[in-house]
Order: sequence, then C-alpha cells, then structure tokens
Amino acid sequence: MTNREVTTLEDMLCFNIYAASREITRIYRPILSEFNITYPQYLVLVLLWEKKICTVTELGERLYLDSATLTPLLKRLEGANLVYRKRSAEDERRVEIGLTDRGAALQNELKDVSISIFEKICKTEESYFGFLDKSKELLQKAYDIAR
Repeated sequence: MTNREVTTLEDMLCFNIYAASREITRIYRPILSEFNITYPQYLVLVLLWEKKICTVTELGERLYLDSATLTPLLKRLEGANLVYRKRSAEDERRVEIGLTDRGAALQNELKDVSISIFEKICKTEESYFGFLDKSKELLQKAYDIAR
C-alpha cells in the first residue's frame, strides 16, 4: 500500500469518515429540528420523495439500515403523519411505505437543504462531485468487503 504509517487517530480513514459524518449530521440537526425530524428520518423522506412507495426491505437496503433500526424510525414518521404503512396487495408479507400529503409537502420546504449545506462545505461543483464519486466508491468497496 504505502510506506506511510497509520499511527494516529487522525491518520485513520475510518475515523475521518466517521467524524465527518457526525459533523455533517450536526449541520443538518437545527434545520431538521424545525420540522421535528431527525437526519435518518430525513433520509427516509428523501428516498420516498424519489420513489413514492418503497417496501420496508427496499428502504433498509437503500439506507443501509437493519429492521431493528428502521422499524421504530418508520413508526415515529407514521406517528408524525409523514408516512403511512400498509400491506402489499400482491404479497401481504411485504409492507409498503408511502408519503402522506404532509410528508409529500415537506419536499418543497426541504428541497434545497442538502444543496445549501454542500455549497458551504465544497464551494465548487467540481469539489462536490469529486467527494461524491469518492464516497460512492468507498461505500461500495466497504459494502463488498463487509458482505
């Protein structure tokens, strides 16, 4: 790999990714708290704004969340009247998640949140897409190794 030694916490890639993720989530927190949602709940909403309806399994796969984490998160979103859960008409073992009118309306209010945050962090489109491409590559490699 390299002759460079990884001897400090700051030299560990995993730590820097972990810490950056926490800091980015902290940037979102005050914005999302105005809407009484958490960052993981926001991610569910973003995915549903894209797909309209997803099964619980699809949500878990796309968000890299297990059912023990996803189920209570979805129950809170349902309790806030942002999503609904229903059994699939084709296969009653599948539970589908969709947006309520209130959940769909939040898309318009939150549509520019990610863009404005990353404009502050990345400054240029080139920087943004560079980070995005590298992070996707890293995620895929980590996923492949973990599985």
